[in-house]
Amino acid sequence: MDNYNAIGMAEGFIEAESEEQIIEAWQHLVDTGLAWQLQGSFGRTAKSLIEQGIIKKGEWNVRTK
Repeated sequence: MDNYNAIGMAEGFIEAESEEQIIEAWQHLVDTGLAWQLQGSFGRTAKSLIEQGIIKKGEWNVRTK
């Protein structure tokens, strides 16, 4: 997954093939740290997905430690 496709699937302007692909996109955003660099809604959504156990904390995930 590349950054453009991950952002597109997370925002909805790129259609995902499955729910698993959307989860993969969010995991990519967390793992690369992009979730914390983009607009606030990305970080809030990523934090919620982590708290729900849908995705895991990434190396760059300093806001939810």
